[in-house]
Amino acid sequence: MTTPRGTQRRAAAPPAAAGGEPYNILPIHDLLAEHPSLRFPEVRAAAAALRTVGGLRPPPFSQWRADQDLMDWLGAFFGFQRDNVRNQREHLVLLLANAQMRLSSADFSDTLEPRIARQIRKKLLRNYTSWCGFLGRRPSVYIPDGDPRADLLYTGLHLLVWGEAANLRFMPECLCYIYHHMAGELHRILEGFIDTATGRPVNPAVHGENAFLTRVVTPIYDVIRAEAESSRDGKVPHAAWRNYDDMNEYFWRHDVFDRLGWPMEQSRQFFRTPPDRSRVRKTGFVEVRSFWNIYRSFDRLWVMLILYLQAAAIVAWEGAKWPWDDLRSSRGSKSKDTQARVLSIFITWAALRFLQSLLDIGTQFPRAFRDGRTLAVRMVLKAIVAAAWVLAFAVLYKRIWNQRSSNGQWSSAADSRIMSFLYAAAAFVIPEVLAIVLFIVPWVRNALEKTNWKICYALTWWFQSRSFVGRGLREGTFDNVKYSIFWVLLLAVKFAFSYFLQVRPLVKPTKEIYKLSGIQYTWHEFFGQSNRFAVFVLWLPVVLIYLMDIQIWYAIFSSLTGAFVGLFAHLGEIRDMKQLRLRFQFFASAMSFNIMPEEQQVDESFLPSRLRNFWQRLQLRYGFSRSFRKIESNQVEARRFALVWNEILSKFREEDIVSDREVELLELPPELWNVRVIRWPCFLLCNELSLALGQAKEVRGPDRRLWRKICKNDYRRCAVIEVYDSAKHLLLEIIKEGTEEHDIVTQLFSDFDGSMKMEKFTVGYKMTELHNIHTRLVALLGLLKPTKDVTKIVNALQTLYDVVVRDFQAEKRSMEQLRNEGLAQSRPTRLLFVDAVVLPEEENATFYKQVRRMHTILTSRDSMINVPQNLEARRRIAFFSNSLFMNIPRATQVEKMMAFSVLTPYYKEDVLYSKDQLYKENEDGISILYYLKQIYPDEWEYFVERMKREGMSDINELYSEKERLRDLRHWVSYRGQTLSRTVRGMMYNYEALKMLTFLDSASEHDLKTGTRELATMGSSRIGSSRHDGVAGGSGYYSRASSSRALSRASSSVSSLFKGSEYGTVLMKYTYVVACQLYGEQKAKNDPNAFEILELMKNYEALRVAYVDERQVNGNEKEFFSVLVKYDQQLQREVEIYRVKLPGEFKKIGEGKPENQNHALIFTRGDALQTIDMNQDNYFEEALKMRNLLEEFNSYYGIRKPKILGVREHVFTGSVSSLAWFMSAQETSFVTLGQRVLADPLKVRMHYGHPDVFDRLWFLGRGGISKASKTINISEDIFAGFNCTLRGGNVTHHEYIQVGKGRDVGLNQVSMFEAKVASGNGEQTLSRDVYRLGHRLDFFRMLSFFYTTVGFYFNTMMVVLTVYAFVWGRFYLALSGLEDYISKNTSSSNNAALGAVLNQQFVIQLGLFTALPMIIENSLEHGFLTAVWDFMKMQLQFASVFYTFSMGTKTHYYGRTILHGGAKYRATGRGFVVEHKKFAENYRLYAHSHFIKAIELGVILTLYASYGSASGNTLVYILLTLSSWFLVSSWILAPFIFNPSGFDWLKNFNDFEDFLNWIWFQGGISVQSDQSWETWWEDETDHLRTTGLWGCILEILLDLRFFFFQYAIVYRLHIAGQSRSILVYLLSWACILLAFVALVTVAYFRDRYSAKKHIRYRLVQAIIVGGTVAAIVVLLEFTKFQFVDTFTSLLAFLPTGWGIVSIALVFKPYLRRSEMVWKTVVTVARLYDILFGVIVMAPVAVLSWLPGLQEMQTRILFNEAFSRGLHISQIITGKKAHAF
Repeated sequence: MTTPRGTQRRAAAPPAAAGGEPYNILPIHDLLAEHPSLRFPEVRAAAAALRTVGGLRPPPFSQWRADQDLMDWLGAFFGFQRDNVRNQREHLVLLLANAQMRLSSADFSDTLEPRIARQIRKKLLRNYTSWCGFLGRRPSVYIPDGDPRADLLYTGLHLLVWGEAANLRFMPECLCYIYHHMAGELHRILEGFIDTATGRPVNPAVHGENAFLTRVVTPIYDVIRAEAESSRDGKVPHAAWRNYDDMNEYFWRHDVFDRLGWPMEQSRQFFRTPPDRSRVRKTGFVEVRSFWNIYRSFDRLWVMLILYLQAAAIVAWEGAKWPWDDLRSSRGSKSKDTQARVLSIFITWAALRFLQSLLDIGTQFPRAFRDGRTLAVRMVLKAIVAAAWVLAFAVLYKRIWNQRSSNGQWSSAADSRIMSFLYAAAAFVIPEVLAIVLFIVPWVRNALEKTNWKICYALTWWFQSRSFVGRGLREGTFDNVKYSIFWVLLLAVKFAFSYFLQVRPLVKPTKEIYKLSGIQYTWHEFFGQSNRFAVFVLWLPVVLIYLMDIQIWYAIFSSLTGAFVGLFAHLGEIRDMKQLRLRFQFFASAMSFNIMPEEQQVDESFLPSRLRNFWQRLQLRYGFSRSFRKIESNQVEARRFALVWNEILSKFREEDIVSDREVELLELPPELWNVRVIRWPCFLLCNELSLALGQAKEVRGPDRRLWRKICKNDYRRCAVIEVYDSAKHLLLEIIKEGTEEHDIVTQLFSDFDGSMKMEKFTVGYKMTELHNIHTRLVALLGLLKPTKDVTKIVNALQTLYDVVVRDFQAEKRSMEQLRNEGLAQSRPTRLLFVDAVVLPEEENATFYKQVRRMHTILTSRDSMINVPQNLEARRRIAFFSNSLFMNIPRATQVEKMMAFSVLTPYYKEDVLYSKDQLYKENEDGISILYYLKQIYPDEWEYFVERMKREGMSDINELYSEKERLRDLRHWVSYRGQTLSRTVRGMMYNYEALKMLTFLDSASEHDLKTGTRELATMGSSRIGSSRHDGVAGGSGYYSRASSSRALSRASSSVSSLFKGSEYGTVLMKYTYVVACQLYGEQKAKNDPNAFEILELMKNYEALRVAYVDERQVNGNEKEFFSVLVKYDQQLQREVEIYRVKLPGEFKKIGEGKPENQNHALIFTRGDALQTIDMNQDNYFEEALKMRNLLEEFNSYYGIRKPKILGVREHVFTGSVSSLAWFMSAQETSFVTLGQRVLADPLKVRMHYGHPDVFDRLWFLGRGGISKASKTINISEDIFAGFNCTLRGGNVTHHEYIQVGKGRDVGLNQVSMFEAKVASGNGEQTLSRDVYRLGHRLDFFRMLSFFYTTVGFYFNTMMVVLTVYAFVWGRFYLALSGLEDYISKNTSSSNNAALGAVLNQQFVIQLGLFTALPMIIENSLEHGFLTAVWDFMKMQLQFASVFYTFSMGTKTHYYGRTILHGGAKYRATGRGFVVEHKKFAENYRLYAHSHFIKAIELGVILTLYASYGSASGNTLVYILLTLSSWFLVSSWILAPFIFNPSGFDWLKNFNDFEDFLNWIWFQGGISVQSDQSWETWWEDETDHLRTTGLWGCILEILLDLRFFFFQYAIVYRLHIAGQSRSILVYLLSWACILLAFVALVTVAYFRDRYSAKKHIRYRLVQAIIVGGTVAAIVVLLEFTKFQFVDTFTSLLAFLPTGWGIVSIALVFKPYLRRSEMVWKTVVTVARLYDILFGVIVMAPVAVLSWLPGLQEMQTRILFNEAFSRGLHISQIITGKKAHAF
């Protein structure tokens, strides 16, 4: 083995001296300090390189000192802040040192390699050089040959600009502009230029103390802030204000240098702020709220769908069996007609192009003049040309048919006109043909797009706007082929299905309906002469399904493809402990192969290394080699494996997911008792000895035959040898040395060894007696306990001796013979073994642990497949072991790995649950602690066991004793979604890297002595949380031995560390938590601040960044980005850096990305992992982190990855059935879904956490997220959009995982889905989606659409299809058309149409989520398990949940596009077990679900009353089943998934609470949960801020409610079957009378209800009496019947709701009249009461049914039931106490 150089040069570092300047990771200010990282020559080389200031001109504005370096020099010249300089100095030193450490060279000199500085400069400045090329400018970076100092200066300048840019970091090209000028000034300073104005050496234009912040950053920040404030928190239309992207894209202009100059003058137009109308407006793109964005961004998709639909309808119209039959020339004139009609698709195509050009003008024309008149000219020209093509094709098409008509047949003249049309069509499709050619040769297109030649700009000017991003996005040929095959197959199946099952079946009904005449309508029909509207109603649902069903086919194809890719990735090969046992023989080698670094061989070429790795993976995966003996021959590998495996088990024990006993069964014991084989875990050796004994008894023949039989199973061989060697060592140890008994036992074993050596053991001894010996040995081992009974032990030894000596030997021997052979006492003066037995002391835990192990091997009879019992422990072991057989990059040594950071944004969530939170009971009397004890009973048991082992005598100490209570708080917090859980998980990276560093450098001697040392330490350390040092192995600082860790035990391996490990890991890993409000929390003595400080105490690599706010000069405030850590020597928090900000950042953009951005400057390394607050990590997964980082060096296609996607495990799935549904849905999305997006589709975007970013690449390209208000509310995915548009590559890797928490209650889930759907609505409007839709090739564009905004759009289309179908049937039934059609046409075709539609509905309701879940579950857990899980989910109403979820997505996606209103919705991450009140559910779901469901329910009821299909119950059920299912799901889901949702008493109280809420008057500071009026205002607030088109579309949609009245009044008996329009007009008199009555009551109520109550009551009585009298008169003197009263309600109530809905649009005008607005509010309140009663009615009925509540509880908590949850106690609170 090659010994890493770290051990050759470093030893443990003594504690660093206290005092001096605080530092983050490296004390660069004092290179002589005793710090382990300073022992690296690379660090000293980097620091020395920065100190090469000789020959540089001293800065004129500050006192220059000899100890200052290049960064100080830059800071002094350009006016950077001191702490920014300090921060970036350490940043640069770490970048340089880590880069040099990765060199394969063995040169350890203290000199920085010049190529290192050059590589880092090029990588950091690559975006800048690309920007310069785009603008046609030469970069201002001038590097003399072989001058690393110049590289360092330009790199340092870039880092200093970036580090102090604050919000400007979201504007990368703005920073390029600033850097360009400052780098030019740096060049002039270095070259000694003379200022012509002063005659002195040139100085920067911006200089002085903090000049960069005040004169460069702050002016631009002020513009950003002013624009953000003018947006009114994102409620103003996007087109009215500039966001970050607009500001940044201003710097893409060629004339930006002339417009801004340097230094930038604040009088320029760019710096003018609202409300100045002359300011710069939108740049690059205008976001407009409209559904047309879907067409505009993805026009190629819609052109394809529309053209195919037109062509399919034309071909199908003739009714041939196959579509090509209609086009064959053999059919003569008929075929020619069809062929000519198909040509009309070119007219449609040209019209669609014209539509696209009009949309471009309508949305972007105002920007066009500001961005340059050439863009406006192009827009107008494209519209003119498109219109010309429409006209040309129309004229040519008309000429064809004119010629055909004049000749009466297809003549040569007609054919020539067809050819003219085809020539025009050929010219028309030239751009498409060119695009196809460039698609086939993608490298040509990439080269053309990336080049900055002006001739290329001229050639492409017509087709697309020139943009800095979105160039060269094409993939390689191989990837092209893969995703092209996927989409070609999918589209072929889709179009075949659409033709044969959607389009062609409708042709015959369409013809029949179209030919109908003399239709008798039941109402006044305005368009009675035509049946076109009936045909439209027939086709509309089918067309909508046709337009969206690619989503269904995508779900099918992606699921199958994902399974195929997953199989080849070897997912799910080890699913449980049984399969692990079968492959454990290769597990150790797999761990060594993947986790341990590859041996470095200098003279090895690349190809042999790849081939060797491939062959070794085959050996490991399929068992071609590497059996136990192979491992035994490499004891170094075995010892390493044992250390890693046991450390993993130690972490499991600390997390309380395994018991002490299970640790003993699972661990690999150290080398003890002279055992000659590897001592495999007990769970592998279980039952093996019993089977070996059986074989020994049955097999007759020589030793070799028996041994060969035993050795067929290597576990059995090891068990036999270990038991023999252990028994030998045990007996000799417990018997006093020097006694006669000791000699006898020694001689016995000597005889055994001799017999086996001569292969005469089966001859000399009776194999049948082995079972008897086994029994006696087990009895002896059972007595060997710390509480020793020597007499029984002596008796057991005597019995064992008698069996061995008298019965076991084949040849009977006399006592004399035995004495002669040394097998009996020479003088039998006393009984054998009396006074000869000495047991080790109780403190010798190792001895008794080995005895227990031996006893387990001897006695185990089962297979131990249930060890460990905890499901989470088994899942983690199975995943980890399986991942080691997947294709993982080989690890490098820790010293050579890429350095990385983890960044977690934190606002004010729980850090650690307090005692009060643990015991606080909900309304059912359930506390969090009680709840968790029921859900995790095994983990609670293990926790109590661990506490008792650590000294707890009574369980009550957990609730009273301070330290025990803190342990309890941690146990609970680690099962919630808390910051402490996240920090614990992320710090596993630190612990894993320390252990790997030790193993990298450990020699065989170190490992051998180390394992023995660990063995002598005993087993008491395992799982102990009382230890010396701080948790996480806090470094080289000494701590008092009495210190207690909060959560982490000192690693058993950490006791072997040499000290150098800390220095290595500190350089490789940093964890920054962006605690935005930490400063405020400290000032307020918030308990969270104390807990954050405790986390810093216990995790050395943890840093906390926060924004500090300070008051200066009266009311002025200053803001700072501050980084703090806990100093282990000073025993207090110390401030490391304080970088002043230009102002407050919280209100500028979205909170989370702004929080990430301010902390980003404190991260380190080449990579950055973004981790959210609801995530966790696992120690065994952290071991693979350095493997994952190696992916950055691999090519995926033609590019290296810039974002590494990582698999997630949702750990909240066991809480309830609802959490299980969400977990299953999320799991299929983050595994199979992301797998397919990455390969083969190549469109995976960063959708969230925990992806790993190429930090240096993103550092110069806008950071890891976007932050513009509202438009970037889903900030994560915009990082993926930005990465793809800028030429990056996003991959997905499933051999590593992190934990993730999800929302577990329906209200939480709905708010989360509302947030995501709203975010997708905003994405639809964004420039990123538009550019990707146009710049990606056709097939990648399809993948992108159907996996991002298209999924939500198509979900909305599904709901719209339901609406179209139901409303269409309603129209046909109420108009009388349906009855007439059914009597005069073939009704079977209509029934077939209904069946087709319902099949589509049934498919869509379950397929989106069910199929991917089933396939992924089959892949990873087995097909039967997947099917069983799916069946269970259906029994638990999973379809109801997914249908309800579909409504949530539809409502918020559609409303966001139309009206806006997207906002962050805090879902809360607590445990949801309490019953939600009806009022809360109504507030959340009234507009999104309840009202829509009531509308559909009313229509379906009316259809049942008046439709012809209602006469046939079966037909009606088939037609409306899916619609009724949707209605039921939308109304009942909030109660089905609500604990005690069908409890009669609670529902009764809830409804009373609902009515109190309804009637409570609003007021100032009254919240929406207190007053209906406040809620109503909030819920309709989006209409106040919507645009003109949003208002118009809202009014048009609301007009549908008036149709009820029009349709029903003609069905009233009083109408007398009249068809006159007067019937409808007179019906409005009822509406007017009702309005007058309402206004009258309101007027008299306000005037008389307080003082003259009698008058008010009199008016009420008159109105009621008049109404009754009117009904009586109508009954008596007209055809009015009493049933008409109820029918009228169905007519007039929807009209009233429509009036209220339209009134809300005109709210600003109606509010001017207090009486009118009060009336509207009153009517709206009454409608909400009515809706509440309708929703509550079925719930009340179900609450009456006996046993339903228990069944609902069982459904809701079924998964938790299987985990031992006492649900009846949780729901009813029938428990003795909360803990």
